[in-house]
Amino acid sequence: MRILLVEDDNDLGPAIARGLRAEHFAVDLIADGIDAAHLGETEAYDAAVLDLGLAGKDGITVLKEWRAAGRTLPVLILTARDGWSDKVSGFKAGADDYLVKPFRLEELVMRLRALVRRAAGHAQPVLACGRLSFDTQIGHFELDGLPLKLTAFEWRVLSALMLRREAVIERLDLLERVYEGDADVDSNSLEVIVGRLRRKIGAEMIETVRGRGYRLTCL
Repeated sequence: MRILLVEDDNDLGPAIARGLRAEHFAVDLIADGIDAAHLGETEAYDAAVLDLGLAGKDGITVLKEWRAAGRTLPVLILTARDGWSDKVSGFKAGADDYLVKPFRLEELVMRLRALVRRAAGHAQPVLACGRLSFDTQIGHFELDGLPLKLTAFEWRVLSALMLRREAVIERLDLLERVYEGDADVDSNSLEVIVGRLRRKIGAEMIETVRGRGYRLTCL
């Protein structure tokens, strides 16, 4: 899961990014509203965390521009503005959720996971695919009822495949959701990650669709 984090506080922004990365999210941290508006319209994200008081362009304007451009990514507003009118303005602009500072990181993580899951069309928090299960609330995978130990990159790939199980996910789409925007990506890195996952969950569960990408098959 790749998150666009728009926060201009020099201490809070990096702290949130570290916390989300510890939960296996890929995070692009942006402090300026103009840059955020551009990235939200041009890059692939699973969700955005958006502050309102930004330099260059305020958060409500950024959100309105995303929606006007047809961007449907889930957006969680994270702000110190706790007035009812602020919340109404945020939801009218197209927000999917609203969290007031100060907050607990654990709550932000769970809200983001729920937004991403619902955006993928899943009502229930626990997803099943053959021998594999994924508790989206806590980000926990099990294979045959036993915990599955994954690296951050493996978790990102498998969660993307699990959220769209039985569907082909384009190779570029997976790459965009695994790596952060400034990452130096080796051309064979995705194949290496998929190879490690096949050894952990069974080679038959991840199908290579030649010329396109990969599909998680629920056998």
